[in-house]
Order: sequence, then structure tokens, then C-alpha cells
Amino acid sequence: MDKQSYLSNAEIDTVDELYQQYIKDNRSVEAGWARFFEGFEFARKNFEETGDVPDNVRKEFNVINLINGYRTRGHLFTKTNPVRERRQYSPTLDIENFGLVKADLETVFQAGTQIGIGPAKLKDIIAHLNQTYCQSVGAEYMYIRSPEIIKWLQDKMEGCKNTPKFSMVERMAILDKLNQAVVFESFLHTKFVGQKRFSLEGAETVIPALHAVCEKGSDLGIMDYVIGMPHRGRLNVLANILNKTYKDIFTEFEGRLSEDSVFDGDVKYHMGYSSDQISNNGKPIHISLTPNPSHLEAVDPVVEGIARAKIDNTHKGDNSKVCPILMHGDAALAGQGVVYEVIQMSQLDGYKTGGTIHVIVNNQIGFTTNYTDGRSSTYCTDVAKVVLSPVFHVNGDDVEAVVYVSQLAMEFRQTFHRDVFIDVLCYRKYGHNEGDEPRFTQPLLYKAIAVHPNPREIYAQQLLAEGAIDADMAKEMERNFKELLQEKLDEAKQVEKAKVTSFMQGRWKGLRMATDKDFERSPDTAVDKKIFLDIAKKISTLPSDKKFFSKMGSIFKERLGMIERDNYDWALGELMAYATLMNEGNDVRFSGQDVERGTFSHRHAVVKLEDSEEEYTPLNSFGAKGKLDIYNSLLSEYGVLGFEFGYSLAAPGHLVIWEAQFGDFFNGAQIVIDQFITCSEYKWRRMNGIVMLLPHGYEGQGPEHSSGRLERFLQQCAENNIQVVNCTTPANQFHVLRRQLKRDFRKPLICFTPKKLLRYPGCVSSVNDFTTGGFKEVIDDASIDEKYVKRVAFCSGKVYYDLVEGREKSGTHEVAIVRIEQLYPFPAKQIQEILLKYKSTKEYYWVQEEPENMGAWSFMMRMFGNVPLKFIGRHESASPATGFSKAHAGQQQAIVDKLFEKTLVVK
Repeated sequence: MDKQSYLSNAEIDTVDELYQQYIKDNRSVEAGWARFFEGFEFARKNFEETGDVPDNVRKEFNVINLINGYRTRGHLFTKTNPVRERRQYSPTLDIENFGLVKADLETVFQAGTQIGIGPAKLKDIIAHLNQTYCQSVGAEYMYIRSPEIIKWLQDKMEGCKNTPKFSMVERMAILDKLNQAVVFESFLHTKFVGQKRFSLEGAETVIPALHAVCEKGSDLGIMDYVIGMPHRGRLNVLANILNKTYKDIFTEFEGRLSEDSVFDGDVKYHMGYSSDQISNNGKPIHISLTPNPSHLEAVDPVVEGIARAKIDNTHKGDNSKVCPILMHGDAALAGQGVVYEVIQMSQLDGYKTGGTIHVIVNNQIGFTTNYTDGRSSTYCTDVAKVVLSPVFHVNGDDVEAVVYVSQLAMEFRQTFHRDVFIDVLCYRKYGHNEGDEPRFTQPLLYKAIAVHPNPREIYAQQLLAEGAIDADMAKEMERNFKELLQEKLDEAKQVEKAKVTSFMQGRWKGLRMATDKDFERSPDTAVDKKIFLDIAKKISTLPSDKKFFSKMGSIFKERLGMIERDNYDWALGELMAYATLMNEGNDVRFSGQDVERGTFSHRHAVVKLEDSEEEYTPLNSFGAKGKLDIYNSLLSEYGVLGFEFGYSLAAPGHLVIWEAQFGDFFNGAQIVIDQFITCSEYKWRRMNGIVMLLPHGYEGQGPEHSSGRLERFLQQCAENNIQVVNCTTPANQFHVLRRQLKRDFRKPLICFTPKKLLRYPGCVSSVNDFTTGGFKEVIDDASIDEKYVKRVAFCSGKVYYDLVEGREKSGTHEVAIVRIEQLYPFPAKQIQEILLKYKSTKEYYWVQEEPENMGAWSFMMRMFGNVPLKFIGRHESASPATGFSKAHAGQQQAIVDKLFEKTLVVK
């Protein structure tokens, strides 16, 4: 099949091989080759003995090469740029470059069968190819390694010469949508002078394109669309694709405060929205536009996560019902690394969404940077080739071509479930925003743009010239639409407060925003003891009919021993949190680098059989109502954390977890944390329950494997936006994970998790710890008699065990060690109770492993207020930790010694 569909150089021996197949069975070769061979009898003897090829045969091969030249390089010679001359490329597609001459133009060649027109004159073959590959549409696809896909694309494009033939009804619908896009922008420009809106002007054909994508998709079975896009053109998309009312949009331009007093808000061109619509074929569709920050492309993985959640949960795994649409600017697509991460996720089991439609608003500029300075690649879309996705370059002034490739892209997506790119070559009418002066940096380009007609004018003139419309029709459409907009603007001026609509509701019904009281005490998250023990034994028992690696058998045998001894370690406590939630009907989704086994070989949530690649997942094998979906991720933080945040947005009933390989690796995803996780509820009125597990603790592993950077999260804590915990017992981690789904609101949970404590003998919990009570925000020191206490040390996490060891060695009973398990929301009332208990104490310390300028110290100073809290920890440092083991040991011992210096041994 490969040889039949694509001959890069039409090698003689390959053609001969196909011919021999044809001689034996003319049905064994593709129909185009069969017709080709019908016109010839190859001289095999000449091939073998002399290598001589008849001139007419050689010319046929040359024409085949010419055809492949157009298919492979025709996109370099298109008429796709509306405001600039295209760069020149060589060699050209001139026939002389293929061993042909002008005299051959009138010769009939059998090779015409290869493009579906039968034997044809060379001039007609060239005309067909030129119309297909070198006009308003340029196609890149010949690098795809699937002969089936290549043939499908060739048949689709060459069959109609990439030239659409829309009915009059379809053309009027295109004109109407284009009219909405153009008039909406011009109306905003005249009514809200000087206000930023990041106009779509110059690229208005994108609105008919998106409309075509949604309509074609509906015809092919899609019910859900999830759109992610930057700020440019967002208001137009909200109005004319998602049907957000013009009145609501104009109200936002008036700058009214939100009707929700706890909502901080965001600029109007970052907001999300969703709507239920009926497509032209009468089928219901849901379209959601994801809110996004100014950080371009950051929304991409979020969109994919939302789409995957809808596929998994609403449509029972059927990705033909959901389609993500990502809109890009050319500069961001080429420049932002997260694009590459998301593209690499597109075919992975844990992250694939059935293919994304990428729409590039190619303004040929990034703010003030020319495209020649913005990338090394030929096209901004060259990242598509990483996963062998086709790219359609299209002239943004040719609205019918734009709509045609949009429909073709959707059909491709639904057929092959792979990503596809639509590169709309257009321009930006104004500067980066409407108040920016682009002629400072691109004077010649903007001189051309200033006199360039808009796409609506171009299309109306085309239809007028063809007699499809009369001169007054387009003017009447414009006038009527302007009158409608003015009416809605007048209404908007009467509105006192802006209405903020959540961009997704549905599965979030029944959940509410949290209040301060919700964080005073945690709810009961205990599990019935009988049920707990039954589940624990089941998930710790490997099936006897499967052969596992001997060490794996020992690990599971040890887990059963823990149950018998009633001392559950961290791994078993963690797995029991997931298992008990699943038993109650909740699903758990978990991804990150090496999470199936666990970075520190503690989890073993998925185990392999010894003599095969067969996998066994204990948590999916004990009869729970819910399921565990756990995936080792690609080596990405930014893309994967963004994906899981998106998944959690659309699946509030799931426990959604992302784990960093080491805690400090989260900073590869800092944008997701800063722009989404810590603030989405207050910018966009959207809760999220994602869990981040960040291995943290100073154990001599150096600067990059010690600190999960507590300080960075605590610095962003306000308005109860996130939860930050650093637990010291398996049971408390168990309860805090279960707590995520046991309250009627959602908050991100940042868990700093241990490394040393995974196997530390003292870090265990009993069955009663799991089957009574709930999460403990603060754990008092139960081993000390308060009447002897002269010094209280507050701490969090693994350092607690170091301090306990130090106290035992010192023999003192004068120091109480209090664990603050939840750093934020700060458990102020519980801390006050501790302070009252030790009211006779004069010395209070905050003890941490991190340097003074890191960790929780500065946060604790603010939280403790007037309490005279003193610091014990490492000296301030530019690097989180030393790389020298002896230096580490000395520093760690100094922290412990400092706390217990000048204390008495109480007998």
C-alpha cells in the first residue's frame, strides 16, 4: 500500500514491482495504478538487461514526479498571504525542473489517473494541480506515514481541487456570519473609543470558520465543544459563536462592578462562557469557552483536560462526541514550549482527546516582532509535524476557502481522531491593542493594511460580481445589525451591576462557595472499621493465579503483615484513601511522572507480571463502585498539571491528583499555579479540587531534591483560595485526601509529602486512626506533661521526627513539639487553644528545615501576629540546600541542637 500511494522518486524497480503485481492480479494494486498500467506494456527485458527506458515511459515517470512535487511542495507557492508577497522558494514547480518541456504540454499522459482525471494533457494535469495546491489553500501532509491518511487527503482535495462549491443558501449563511463578525468589531471601535478589546479585525473570517467547524462536527456526531483561545478576537467569539448576549458584553465595557461581592473579576477578554445551542441540523450542542490568563497558550492543556473529562464521564469514553478547539496566534504557537508538550500528549492513553482542531490567527506579527524574528521554522505550524498532523494554510481574505478547510479539518478529525491545523493567513488591523501605534515598528505593512478592504467587503464584492446578491443587500444586512447592537448598548447603559456567568455549570450543581467557618474544623472522614479492614486486605493480596516478581510478592506480603500488626505505613494509608473513596462510588484520576510505582518505589498501584507486560491494578480489582485511572505521564510538568487542572474543572466528583517527581519540579508548571490554581475562583468564579502531591524534605539529596518550595504557595495564600498541608502521619494524609470529596465545596489541595517517612518506623498509624474522626489541622504534643513545659516548638512535616529523636537523646521534658499539619487556611482558633494551654510558657519557636528566607517562616510571623515567635532553621541562602552530605548533616543537627540547648532534664 505504501509503494502504491507515495513514490517519492518513482524508482523504476518499484514501479516494476507494482506492475508485476498487476500482471498477476489487476485487482491487487490501487485503482489509479491499475488504470495507469492499462496504457502501457513495460519492457521488463530492457529494464533488466540494458536499463534503457522508452522516452514516453520516462516522461510518464517525470509527470508522476511533478504530481508528487505539487503534493509535497505546492504549499510554498500558494496565494495565501492577503497583505504581503510570499517569500521565494527554489527549486520551483516549473516543468523544466522535472525533465519536461513546453512541447510536452499538449501530450496526453496516463499519470493523470493518479489525480483522478484519467489520461490527460500535461497542461490540464498542471492546471488541476495548480488549482488544488497553489491557490488560496496550501496543504502540508506528505510527511504523514500512514498511506491511508495520505490517500484520504488526496482524494478529498484533488477531487474538488480544494475549491469549494457552496449552494446559494450556504453562501448567504457565510455572508451573514461574516457580517456579524465585521460589524461587531467596527461598532465596538466607534462606541468604545480607546478601550482595549483586542480586535479580530483583519481576521474576521475566523468566525465563519468556527461556525463551520461546529456545524460540520454536529453533522458528524459531536455534541460538546471546548474552546481555548487568547484575548484577540475573544469578544467576537463570545458574541457570535457562543451567543453571549451583546447586552452583557456591552455592560462589561461600561465597567460595572460584579453582582457577586466575593468575585474579584478579570478583564472582559479573559472571561469564559458556555452555552447550549441547536445546530442547523436540529441537534443539541454544548459550546464552552475556557477562561484564560494573558499567558499565551497556557490554556491549551486546560482545554484538553476539560475535554478528556467530558469524554470519560459524560460520553462514556467516546471521543467522537467531544472536540477541543484551540486558537493560537502565530507568534505564540511558534514560541511557547507548552504547545509542544500538549502536542506530545495528543496520542497518549492518559491524555488523548480524539484530536484537536487548531485554528491559527496568523497575523504575521507578535506584538511588534516580525515573523522572521519570531521563529526559525518556515511556518509557525511546523510543530504539527511532530505528531504527523496535516496543516492547511489558507488565505484569510477568502472566506469560502476558510470555511471549506474548516469543514475538511473537522471531517479529518472525526475520521482519524488526530490533531489538525488550520493556518489562517491574515493581518491585525491595529496595533497589539487599539491604543498601540503599529507604524512605529512596521510602517510598510501598516501602510498596506490601511487601504486593504475587510473580508466582508471582499466577499460582498465577489458575490455582487457573480450576480449572487444585489448592491443593497449587503448594506441592508449591515444597517440592520448595527441597529440591533445599538439597541443592546442602550439597554446595557441602564444595568447597574455586571452579571458574571460561570463558564461551566452542570456537574457543579449542588456545590457552593466556601466560607471562613468551613475551615474551623474538618468534617468526619472516618470509614467503618469492618469495611476498612476488608478493603485493606483485598488491595494487599495479589491473585494466586498470576505470577509476579518475587520482590513484589514480598512487598504485598508485608502490607498484609502491617494489617495484622496494626501499623499502617504511608503507602498503605494513601492507597486506602483512594480505595475507600472508590468504594463509596467516587472515581480517582492520578497522573504524573512515575506515579504508578511511585518515584520512591512505595506505591505500586500498578504491578507487572513477571513474564509479560500484563498489568494488575489492585484498586480496580476489589469490587469498588468507582475506578482508579492512574497514568505515568510524559516528562512534563506544565502541560500535565494544566491538563489535570482542566480535568478537575469538569469533574468535581472525582479526586484528581498530580504528583511531582520531586517537589521542586513543580516550578516547571509555575504558570499553571500562578494563573489558574491559586486564583481561578476569584478571577473567574470557578472552583477546583485538584490535589498536588509534592515530595518534600531535607535528606541530603542536594538543591534540587529537597524543597517543594512551601514559601511560593504560602505567599499566594489569601481569601481561603488554596489548602496547604504538610502531614506527619499516614492517617492524617488519608483524612485530608478523603476530605476533598466530603465537603460541598472544592478547593485546590497542595500536599507536601514525605520521602524519608515512607519507610520510617515511627511514621505509622493504627486502624483506629483511620476509622475515627477526621483530618487534624494541628496535632498537640500528647507525650509531654504541660506543667513542665518551658518551650513550645511549632513545626510541620518531617522535621518533627528529627526533633522527637533529638528530645529523646537530650532527655528533656521541657519542650513541647506541636505539629501544624495545615498551614493554610491557617487554623487560628486551634493555635489559640494551644497557646492558652501553654500560657505559662515564655518561649515559642518556629522550627523548619528550610533556610530562613524560605519555607513557612515569614508566613508564620504574619499568622502568629503578636506572639513572640523565634526562628530555628538554616541560615538564609540563595540555594534551597547544600549538595554536600556532611554539610547537610551538620546543618540538620544544628537545628535540633538549637531547640534543646539550655534545657533541663526532668526526672
